[in-house]
Amino acid sequence: MEITYELGEIAVERQLEALAGDGTRRPVTIRFGTPRLDQLSVNDDWCCPHQILGLGDQEVGAAFGVDSLQALLLSVYKVRLKLEERALAASVRLDWLGWPDLGLTVGPGPRPALDV
Repeated sequence: MEITYELGEIAVERQLEALAGDGTRRPVTIRFGTPRLDQLSVNDDWCCPHQILGLGDQEVGAAFGVDSLQALLLSVYKVRLKLEERALAASVRLDWLGWPDLGLTVGPGPRPALDV
């Protein structure tokens, strides 16, 4: 049984560019729907739908978490992996403001040592 998802209300989106070897550019849009309770979960888990437009399959996917924030973060992570896979398959390089990770990776920078 294949489950299909609906994007619903778009919470956030980002415009990227796909750059081909011959210099042509085309827009790629990533969208994330508003996280919501997963109707199939017996544990009140959350679902965050996402969609990639302009780079292969445009069906809506989803990621899941124990709360809305985890579902959103996992959805962003899943989209990043899908973008890498699709860019490789299409022989394009993706760009967003020149950031190598498209601004989809958030992590702390170097932290100073704590004086204990």
